Amino acid sequence: MLKYAALVLAFLLFTYGSYNVLFVFGDISSPGNPPMAKLYRNVFFHVPINVSAFLGFTAALVASILYLHTRRLRYDLIASSTAKVGLLFTTFTLLTGMVWAKPAWGAYWSWDPRQTSALIMWFVYLSYFTLRNAIPEKERRARASAVLGIFGYASVIFTLLSTRIFPSLHPPTLGLRLEPEMGMVLGLMITAAVIVFFSLVSLEIKIEKLKEAREVR
Repeated sequence: MLKYAALVLAFLLFTYGSYNVLFVFGDISSPGNPPMAKLYRNVFFHVPINVSAFLGFTAALVASILYLHTRRLRYDLIASSTAKVGLLFTTFTLLTGMVWAKPAWGAYWSWDPRQTSALIMWFVYLSYFTLRNAIPEKERRARASAVLGIFGYASVIFTLLSTRIFPSLHPPTLGLRLEPEMGMVLGLMITAAVIVFFSLVSLEIKIEKLKEAREVR
Protein backbone atom coordinates (compact mmCIF):
# COMPACT_ATOMS: atom_id res chain seq x y z
CA MET A 1 0.00 0.00 0.00
CA LEU A 2 2.84 2.36 0.87
CA LYS A 3 4.46 1.68 -2.51
CA TYR A 4 1.34 2.75 -4.40
CA ALA A 5 0.96 5.84 -2.21
CA ALA A 6 4.55 6.80 -3.04
CA LEU A 7 3.88 6.41 -6.77
CA VAL A 8 0.73 8.53 -6.51
CA LEU A 9 2.77 11.18 -4.69
CA ALA A 10 5.43 11.05 -7.40
CA PHE A 11 2.76 11.47 -10.08
CA LEU A 12 1.22 14.45 -8.29
CA LEU A 13 4.62 16.11 -7.78
CA PHE A 14 5.60 15.55 -11.40
CA THR A 15 2.25 16.84 -12.67
CA TYR A 16 2.41 19.93 -10.47
CA GLY A 17 5.99 20.61 -11.49
CA SER A 18 5.33 20.08 -15.20
CA TYR A 19 2.35 22.43 -15.11
CA ASN A 20 4.46 25.18 -13.56
CA VAL A 21 7.37 24.58 -15.93
CA LEU A 22 5.26 24.53 -19.10
CA PHE A 23 2.49 27.01 -18.32
CA VAL A 24 3.41 29.22 -15.34
CA PHE A 25 7.09 30.04 -15.60
CA GLY A 26 7.88 32.64 -18.22
CA ASP A 27 10.87 32.94 -20.51
CA ILE A 28 14.15 33.97 -18.94
CA SER A 29 16.55 36.64 -20.10
CA SER A 30 19.28 35.08 -22.23
CA PRO A 31 20.76 37.70 -24.58
CA GLY A 32 23.93 35.67 -25.12
CA ASN A 33 22.02 32.54 -26.14
CA PRO A 34 18.44 33.35 -27.21
CA PRO A 35 17.25 29.71 -27.46
CA MET A 36 17.93 29.33 -23.74
CA ALA A 37 15.11 31.78 -22.95
CA LYS A 38 12.67 28.91 -23.48
CA LEU A 39 14.99 25.92 -23.45
CA TYR A 40 15.88 26.32 -19.76
CA ARG A 41 12.67 24.40 -19.00
CA ASN A 42 14.47 21.20 -19.98
CA VAL A 43 16.47 21.59 -16.74
CA PHE A 44 13.40 20.53 -14.75
CA PHE A 45 13.32 17.17 -16.53
CA HIS A 46 17.00 16.60 -17.32
CA VAL A 47 18.37 17.28 -13.83
CA PRO A 48 15.97 15.01 -11.85
CA ILE A 49 16.70 12.13 -14.24
CA ASN A 50 20.44 12.77 -13.95
CA VAL A 51 20.29 12.92 -10.14
CA SER A 52 18.50 9.55 -10.10
CA ALA A 53 21.15 8.04 -12.39
CA PHE A 54 23.95 9.15 -10.07
CA LEU A 55 21.93 7.89 -7.11
CA GLY A 56 21.69 4.46 -8.73
CA PHE A 57 25.41 4.16 -9.34
CA THR A 58 26.24 5.45 -5.85
CA ALA A 59 23.91 2.87 -4.31
CA ALA A 60 25.55 0.19 -6.47
CA LEU A 61 28.95 1.32 -5.18
CA VAL A 62 27.88 1.03 -1.53
CA ALA A 63 26.21 -2.34 -2.09
CA SER A 64 29.29 -3.64 -3.90
CA ILE A 65 31.51 -2.66 -0.99
CA LEU A 66 29.11 -4.32 1.43
CA TYR A 67 29.11 -7.50 -0.64
CA LEU A 68 32.90 -7.75 -0.63
CA HIS A 69 32.87 -7.14 3.11
CA THR A 70 30.11 -9.61 4.02
CA ARG A 71 29.87 -11.97 1.00
CA ARG A 72 26.09 -11.82 1.30
CA LEU A 73 24.37 -12.21 -2.06
CA ARG A 74 21.56 -9.86 -1.12
CA TYR A 75 24.01 -6.97 -1.51
CA ASP A 76 24.92 -8.22 -4.97
CA LEU A 77 21.20 -8.18 -5.81
CA ILE A 78 20.89 -4.60 -4.56
CA ALA A 79 24.01 -3.55 -6.47
CA SER A 80 22.86 -5.04 -9.77
CA SER A 81 19.30 -3.70 -9.38
CA THR A 82 20.34 -0.14 -8.56
CA ALA A 83 22.96 -0.19 -11.33
CA LYS A 84 20.37 -1.39 -13.84
CA VAL A 85 17.92 1.38 -12.98
CA GLY A 86 20.83 3.85 -12.94
CA LEU A 87 21.75 2.75 -16.45
CA LEU A 88 18.15 3.26 -17.57
CA PHE A 89 18.10 6.77 -16.12
CA THR A 90 21.48 7.51 -17.74
CA THR A 91 19.98 6.61 -21.11
CA PHE A 92 17.24 9.18 -20.57
CA THR A 93 19.83 11.65 -19.30
CA LEU A 94 21.71 11.36 -22.59
CA LEU A 95 18.50 11.72 -24.61
CA THR A 96 17.24 14.79 -22.75
CA GLY A 97 20.75 16.24 -22.98
CA MET A 98 20.62 15.85 -26.76
CA VAL A 99 17.26 17.63 -26.82
CA TRP A 100 19.01 20.49 -25.02
CA ALA A 101 22.14 20.40 -27.18
CA LYS A 102 20.51 20.74 -30.61
CA PRO A 103 19.05 24.26 -30.18
CA ALA A 104 21.66 25.42 -27.65
CA TRP A 105 24.86 24.16 -29.32
CA GLY A 106 23.69 23.56 -32.89
CA ALA A 107 23.96 19.74 -32.89
CA TYR A 108 22.47 16.84 -30.98
CA TRP A 109 25.97 15.53 -30.29
CA SER A 110 29.17 17.61 -30.27
CA TRP A 111 31.50 15.46 -28.12
CA ASP A 112 31.38 18.07 -25.39
CA PRO A 113 33.31 16.82 -22.31
CA ARG A 114 30.08 16.33 -20.36
CA GLN A 115 28.40 14.44 -23.17
CA THR A 116 31.49 12.31 -23.75
CA SER A 117 32.08 11.50 -20.07
CA ALA A 118 28.40 10.59 -19.60
CA LEU A 119 28.59 8.28 -22.61
CA ILE A 120 31.74 6.64 -21.18
CA MET A 121 29.88 6.16 -17.89
CA TRP A 122 27.00 4.57 -19.79
CA PHE A 123 29.36 2.10 -21.48
CA VAL A 124 31.10 1.29 -18.17
CA TYR A 125 27.83 0.19 -16.58
CA LEU A 126 26.74 -1.55 -19.76
CA SER A 127 29.94 -3.58 -19.48
CA TYR A 128 28.97 -4.30 -15.85
CA PHE A 129 25.95 -6.24 -17.08
CA THR A 130 27.86 -7.81 -19.94
CA LEU A 131 30.25 -9.18 -17.32
CA ARG A 132 27.41 -10.46 -15.16
CA ASN A 133 25.82 -12.27 -18.08
CA ALA A 134 29.14 -13.92 -18.92
CA ILE A 135 29.59 -15.54 -15.47
CA PRO A 136 26.97 -18.17 -14.55
CA GLU A 137 28.33 -19.03 -11.08
CA LYS A 138 26.71 -16.75 -8.48
CA GLU A 139 29.63 -16.10 -6.11
CA ARG A 140 32.15 -15.49 -8.90
CA ARG A 141 29.67 -13.24 -10.69
CA ALA A 142 28.94 -11.27 -7.54
CA ARG A 143 32.63 -10.86 -6.72
CA ALA A 144 33.63 -9.73 -10.23
CA SER A 145 30.62 -7.40 -10.45
CA ALA A 146 31.44 -5.83 -7.09
CA VAL A 147 34.99 -5.09 -8.18
CA LEU A 148 33.81 -3.50 -11.42
CA GLY A 149 31.05 -1.65 -9.57
CA ILE A 150 33.65 -0.09 -7.28
CA PHE A 151 36.26 0.82 -9.88
CA GLY A 152 33.60 1.77 -12.42
CA TYR A 153 32.39 4.49 -10.07
CA ALA A 154 35.42 6.50 -11.19
CA SER A 155 33.44 7.19 -14.39
CA VAL A 156 30.68 8.77 -12.27
CA ILE A 157 33.15 11.04 -10.50
CA PHE A 158 34.77 11.91 -13.82
CA THR A 159 31.38 12.82 -15.28
CA LEU A 160 30.53 15.02 -12.30
CA LEU A 161 33.86 16.87 -12.54
CA SER A 162 34.14 16.98 -16.33
CA THR A 163 32.81 20.53 -16.66
CA ARG A 164 35.40 21.72 -14.15
CA ILE A 165 38.33 19.77 -15.58
CA PHE A 166 37.79 20.63 -19.26
CA PRO A 167 36.39 23.65 -21.12
CA SER A 168 32.75 22.76 -21.67
CA LEU A 169 29.57 24.26 -23.06
CA HIS A 170 27.61 22.39 -20.42
CA PRO A 171 26.76 24.41 -17.28
CA PRO A 172 28.76 23.34 -14.19
CA THR A 173 27.06 20.55 -12.25
CA LEU A 174 26.79 22.61 -9.08
CA GLY A 175 26.53 25.97 -10.80
CA LEU A 176 22.79 26.04 -11.43
CA ARG A 177 21.08 29.15 -10.07
CA LEU A 178 17.28 29.47 -10.08
CA GLU A 179 14.70 31.76 -8.58
CA PRO A 180 13.35 30.42 -5.25
CA GLU A 181 10.02 29.35 -6.76
CA MET A 182 11.78 27.58 -9.63
CA GLY A 183 14.20 25.96 -7.20
CA MET A 184 11.29 24.62 -5.16
CA VAL A 185 9.65 23.11 -8.25
CA LEU A 186 12.96 21.56 -9.30
CA GLY A 187 13.27 20.04 -5.83
CA LEU A 188 9.77 18.57 -6.08
CA MET A 189 10.53 17.05 -9.49
CA ILE A 190 13.80 15.59 -8.18
CA THR A 191 11.79 14.06 -5.32
CA ALA A 192 9.35 12.55 -7.84
CA ALA A 193 12.20 11.10 -9.90
CA VAL A 194 13.84 9.59 -6.81
CA ILE A 195 10.55 7.97 -5.76
CA VAL A 196 10.22 6.44 -9.23
CA PHE A 197 13.84 5.30 -9.00
CA PHE A 198 13.28 3.42 -5.74
CA SER A 199 10.02 1.96 -7.06
CA LEU A 200 11.80 0.58 -10.12
CA VAL A 201 14.61 -0.82 -7.95
CA SER A 202 12.05 -2.55 -5.74
CA LEU A 203 10.35 -4.00 -8.82
CA GLU A 204 13.68 -5.20 -10.25
CA ILE A 205 14.60 -6.92 -6.98
CA LYS A 206 11.25 -8.73 -6.92
CA ILE A 207 11.72 -9.85 -10.54
CA GLU A 208 15.19 -11.21 -9.82
CA LYS A 209 13.95 -13.06 -6.73
CA LEU A 210 11.17 -14.65 -8.80
CA LYS A 211 13.75 -15.77 -11.36
CA GLU A 212 15.86 -17.32 -8.61
CA ALA A 213 12.83 -19.10 -7.17
CA ARG A 214 12.02 -20.62 -10.58
CA GLU A 215 15.61 -21.78 -10.99
CA VAL A 216 15.46 -23.55 -7.62
CA ARG A 217 12.32 -25.42 -8.72
